[in-house]
Formats: sequence, structure tokens, C-alpha cells
Amino acid sequence: MKITKFGHSCLLVETGNARILTDPGAFSTGFGAVGSLDAVLITHLHADHLDLSRISALLAANPLAVMYADPGSVTSLAEIGITAAGVHAGDVLEIGDVTVEVFGDIHAVIHHDLPNVENRGYLIAGRLYLPGDSLSVPANPVEILALPTMAPWMAVKESIEFLRTVDPTVAIPIHEAMLASTDIVYGLLQKLKPADTQWLNIDDGQAVEL
Repeated sequence: MKITKFGHSCLLVETGNARILTDPGAFSTGFGAVGSLDAVLITHLHADHLDLSRISALLAANPLAVMYADPGSVTSLAEIGITAAGVHAGDVLEIGDVTVEVFGDIHAVIHHDLPNVENRGYLIAGRLYLPGDSLSVPANPVEILALPTMAPWMAVKESIEFLRTVDPTVAIPIHEAMLASTDIVYGLLQKLKPADTQWLNIDDGQAVEL
């Protein structure tokens, strides 16, 4: 599996014969140049995960890509003329020869006075888990965790406990764009992670193979 990061929560995942892009949002850069996509996975409709101003161009450059998203994102996309397949917890997607399992229900609470939205997590090829904006722990063992590190809906202590509970073989930090510097938060996560978990930071525009 090859994983390229385009900032925040946007990852290009190449595994089997599939090329899958996740959460092309407003804080991510460079994903517009990605071609030959088979699928785009959207966790929820917030702009840092789905940039409606750039999604049409991405799909025009990738006419064979199928979009999968939570119902809220499906509605927002339909309003700009884009069709996406709505997914729910328990769904199993077949993208080329790759299986993607769908998890989750709602976005983590930011504040009880704010309306909440739906959220979906994705387990790609039984290896890489992307939780979106949620700390829901999947029933499946997780080899590679895309770990949210900073958000209005989460304290650092919650990210640490999520990492410990999931206990992945590899943790890749994501959802970091709101940090002026990642040094302190990443340092705490590395210090307090499970002993056997490999911490793997991917710089924007860089790729790793696992």
C-alpha cells in the first residue's frame, strides 16, 4: 500500500489495482493534479474534508472515479450537479480488487448548541482506517491508523486515548492543519502512544509504502 498525503485529511491510497483519494478539503493542496482515480471517499460535509469549490475540477480530471460519501455530503454535492453514492455503517464497497468497509454514524460533538452532521469512517483493504471527525473504534483490528491530532471537537488527551485503544501497528497523523506547529502535540502523541506502534509522519506531498 502506497499512501501520499496532501495535507490535513487528504490521502491518496494506492493498493491492489485501486487508486483512492480521501477527503479533498479546503486545507489540502496538490490533490487537483491527481489522475487515474477509481474512487473518492468523503467522511463528512465540513469544508476541511470536502472543498465544494474544487471538487468539480477533480472529477472532471477523473471521469471514471466514483464518489462515496455520507448522506449530508451527497445532498451538498447534488446541489452543484455531482452525483455521489451514499454509504452507511456496515456497507462494504468493492473498488477494483480492493474492499472498503464503512463505519460510523455521527460527527464528534463540537458543542451542543451547534447542529451535528453525519460522519463515515473507512477501512481500506482491511489495513488503513480513516475515522473522519470521530473517535469511534472499529471492531476490526487496525494495522494503519490515520490519527486525528487536533480539532475543535477533540482534546489532545482524547487523541491519545483513541490511539491507545485502537492500538495500531502504524499511526499516521492527520487533521493537523489547525496547529501553528505540530511539535508539541506530535511530541505528546509519540511519547504516550502504545510501545509497539510505529509513528509515521508523512510530509505534505510525500509518499510512503507500507
